[in-house]
Amino acid sequence: MAQATEAPRGKGVLAWVERSGNKLPDPVFIFFYLIAILIVVSLLAWLLGWSAVHPTARDEATGAATIIAAESLVSAENIRRLWVEMPATFTHFHPLGYVLVVMLGAGVAERSGLFGSAMKAGVRNAPKFLLTPIVALVAMMGNLAADAAYVVLIPLAGVIYAAAGRHPIAGIAAAFAGVSGGFSANLLPGQLDALLFGITEAAAEAIVPSWDANIAGNWFFIMAMTFVFLPVIWYVTDRIVEPRLGTYIPEGEAAVAAGGAPAAGGEADDSSEPDPDAPLAAPQRRGLKYAGLAVLAVVALWLFFTLGPGTPLIDEEAGPEGRLTPFYQSLVAGFFILFLAAGWAYGKGAGTIGDHRDLVRMMSQSMADLAYYLVLAFAAAHFVAMFNWSNLGLISAVHGAHGLERLALPTPLLLGMIVLFAAALNLFVGSASAKWALLAPVLVPMLMLLGISPETTTAAYRVGDSATNIITPLMVYFPLILIFCQRWQKDFGLGSLAAMMLPYSMWLLAVGTALIMAWVALDVPLGPDAPVYYTLPAPTAAPPAP
Repeated sequence: MAQATEAPRGKGVLAWVERSGNKLPDPVFIFFYLIAILIVVSLLAWLLGWSAVHPTARDEATGAATIIAAESLVSAENIRRLWVEMPATFTHFHPLGYVLVVMLGAGVAERSGLFGSAMKAGVRNAPKFLLTPIVALVAMMGNLAADAAYVVLIPLAGVIYAAAGRHPIAGIAAAFAGVSGGFSANLLPGQLDALLFGITEAAAEAIVPSWDANIAGNWFFIMAMTFVFLPVIWYVTDRIVEPRLGTYIPEGEAAVAAGGAPAAGGEADDSSEPDPDAPLAAPQRRGLKYAGLAVLAVVALWLFFTLGPGTPLIDEEAGPEGRLTPFYQSLVAGFFILFLAAGWAYGKGAGTIGDHRDLVRMMSQSMADLAYYLVLAFAAAHFVAMFNWSNLGLISAVHGAHGLERLALPTPLLLGMIVLFAAALNLFVGSASAKWALLAPVLVPMLMLLGISPETTTAAYRVGDSATNIITPLMVYFPLILIFCQRWQKDFGLGSLAAMMLPYSMWLLAVGTALIMAWVALDVPLGPDAPVYYTLPAPTAAPPAP
């Protein structure tokens, strides 16, 4: 494989974004700095007497509207709460449990080789005409595999394109656009849904404490994103990107990687990695067969729990709109069991899992991979909690909702603006969960007050968060993608990669924005039991002070 060359220092907007982003501290410390700023702002808000009228709560004694007053975070009560409740603040952070549970199973599916073999089987034998849409579809579905899609599918797409006589960097571009530009598009809810809706739930509870997240709350919308983004990636790859790359003539190591003979004097690749273009071996095919049977078994089990005797996942006593709530809430556990069973079955068939000790080791390694996320979650959990203690989010939401109401913007236009804002912010802050943890405490309650459901707000954020992933050098996998490209073209630099991915980003952003605006205008549910609009519950008496 060719050695990576140092990219030249560029000029312009993207270079400015890169330089500015490199000056930002680690996201963990960004949250710590925000906590410090929040403490100062809460003190000023308390001294200035900032307040708002709660839109739903009523005083238990008088029945009058409850006044929400800003609370100082340096008050004795909040200082005591910070130190005494620190363990609970961390462990009760909503996304934490969702992510840990799902990743216990997904880690087994990834480490056993299931994700890699499934993606390889999905694209290797694709016809030339359908090569791009198949690669793009498998790439978007590969989001379920998290990091595996970046390190397995993207370089594999380059080899497949080269073997088909097409430009390998075009294959890398199509796969990168699908995995990262279509980050939220998928046919199934997955880890990202659990992560984002955990944050959404925490934000929505500021207005309605009884609101519960539904991991399938964007299911219909992300399915639509998949089918809408697919022709976009197909068109941009075949009509814009590949023609600009020109005709590819493999040389040296690249010729070997593409399946040709090495050039005279060329060195063979001494990498110990298996050939990604090789057909699936018999153990891998057997593992996929076992995994398919395991998936069918888990689906059958959940159907039995839903439709069988006793219907444990159906609330028979609830109204029609709430009967399936236990089923939706069980999906986090369902995906854990699905990934765990499929990964274990694949490992037994392929020989990558010998006994239960291997299974436990893979689950332990998946938790080790989340070490940084745990540190980030600790900081984010305290920022979110302290933001709620100060009441600043709720006060801002109430006044912001009144301001937006006076502007009388159409709901589709309002959500389109949120998409563009999230896309711009994504250039500087790469983590989807970190950005949403910052935005959700204000956006979700504010739009709930305007009658827009938390699921709709989350969907709008996801559109903006995905589209600009592929053009910011701050994206953690951006350097890795550059190395993949330099395997085929040594002089391919950072600017070349950014310029190649820019058409994808612009098209995905435009089409995604149009999709969410049309979706809201047509009032189509975003998922099962996930309407576009939301009606606040009737005002209730405020709970007694603790």
